[in-house]
Amino acid sequence: MPKIIVYLGLSILEDEAKSILDADFKPPVKRGDILKAIAEKPDIIGIIDGVFHHSPAVAHKEIMKALDKGITVVGGSSMGALRASELDDLGMVGIGYVYRQYKSGAITSDDDVALSFDPERNITLSEALVNIDYKLNLAADKEIITEEEKDNIHNIAKDIYYPKRSYQNIFSKVEMEDEKKTKLIEFLLKEKDIKYLDAIEVLDYIKNLE
Repeated sequence: MPKIIVYLGLSILEDEAKSILDADFKPPVKRGDILKAIAEKPDIIGIIDGVFHHSPAVAHKEIMKALDKGITVVGGSSMGALRASELDDLGMVGIGYVYRQYKSGAITSDDDVALSFDPERNITLSEALVNIDYKLNLAADKEIITEEEKDNIHNIAKDIYYPKRSYQNIFSKVEMEDEKKTKLIEFLLKEKDIKYLDAIEVLDYIKNLE
């Protein structure tokens, strides 16, 4: 059995992750964590969630050091997607929609995947912009909203500082007929977050490496 270390947070809960993959699950990765992981001699490191603004983010050099040691490093969903888009040329494996968005240049900032959360209750307090945009695209495809309305909501969401980027704050600024707005909000809340779906894809990919 290969030794696997996976860093995750709110993209997918640990209990569900454990039902998919047998691994050593650790909290969101931060600067220095990969160097500590290397000392444990893992075969595979998975990066899903990471710290962005509260502590220094995981450094490119430490991931490169893991790759140099022959460790397979897989990333997707959130911080993993961002770092994979920057380091896939050096051997890091990128998985999922968010990774492809970064790789294509459709999104460029860590702000697109960042959110705020309550550490005591382990719940999110804001919405990641990449999740909002993914769901708005689905809503436009289903003709719940027009392309113009989608772009307008995106611009409103992007202008809100990420810790305050909640659906309540977004839609308090959206001018739309009440019935249509209610239908859209219900749709957005019902659809699964793309960061969650990508996290599952990362875990499944690692499982198939075993």
